[in-house]
Order: sequence, then C-alpha cells, then structure tokens
Amino acid sequence: MKKILVETSARHIHVTQDVLEILCGKGATLECKAMLSQPGQFCSTTKLSIVGPKKSIDGVSILGPCRKMNQVEVSATDARTLGVAAPVRESGDIAGTPGIKLVGPAGEVELQEGVIVAKRHIHMTPADAKEFGVENGQIVKVATGGEGRKVIFDDVVIRVREDFALAMHIDTDESNAGMCGMKCEGEIIK
Repeated sequence: MKKILVETSARHIHVTQDVLEILCGKGATLECKAMLSQPGQFCSTTKLSIVGPKKSIDGVSILGPCRKMNQVEVSATDARTLGVAAPVRESGDIAGTPGIKLVGPAGEVELQEGVIVAKRHIHMTPADAKEFGVENGQIVKVATGGEGRKVIFDDVVIRVREDFALAMHIDTDESNAGMCGMKCEGEIIK
C-alpha cells in the first residue's frame, strides 16, 4: 500500500482581512515566510499572541492567505494552558466553539468563537482517493510512528478536493506521542 506523508500541524491562526487590519494596521497583508504542503497555503511572517482566561501563548503564526472566517487551531495541551475547552473539530466547523483574544502589533480582537483542536485528517485529490479506495468524509485508521513509538491513529477523516496535496495532518501532541519527525509516513489500515 502506498505511504502517506504525515505532517505535524503546530498551533496557528487563520484570520479574515478585516481582523488582520485591526491586529496589524490598515492595509496590512500577510507576507510569506514559508510555503506549506497544501497548494497556495503559507506560513506568514506575522505572529500574534492568543490570550485565554488562564494564560497566553505568544508568537503564534498566522497562516495565509486570509480566510472567510477566523479560527485558532491549538493542541489539547495548548487548550489547557490557555484555559479553554476547545473541542476536536474539522477545520471550518467552529459553531459553538470557545472564543479567545488575539493581540497583534496594532490592536486586539476578542473572537466570540473559533478555537478548535483540529481533527486529524488526510488531504487527498480525487485521483488519490480513487487510488486508496476511499471517499470524502470517510473515517479510517492510519498506522505510523517513529522508531520505538509506533501508533495507530483512529478516527482520521478523509478530505478530498481537487486543489489538495496528499498529506496527513496531526497536531503536536499526536506527533510527539508517535515520535513523528520530519520524514514520518503512514499507511491506511482497512
């Protein structure tokens, strides 16, 4: 069976253009620091503080380009540090999630919702899905892990879109548990 690249998705923020301008100043844009594996997506040079009821975390990157909604993706450990009860959700599914304060160089914004622990998932093109024999929204298991820390991730959602590149995304807690380094690969178990 073909292997899938397993990438660690560290805590990050997605913002709308309006919120970016409040945080970073009128006319602000996101400057690319590094391209990500998903086409057109990048880690920007802009970093913010996220402030929860308990503590704050500084230096959190905004991913670009700007989105239609604001979202903060953290690990379960980060959520406890911040003092928020962030649910495990797919990206974009933020209804009823906790809010948080974002602080930038020019201002701050109190989000009413948008903090999630991202559900582990695999990005695929329709051709990839056909090759693996899976479909959009299907839940699978993936065997992966580093030397001496092999793990099987259950409840992994398949996300199929023409503009995706094949990669599984897990958060830092999951990556650490499986000793998933830079060259980690996984295999779908049926």
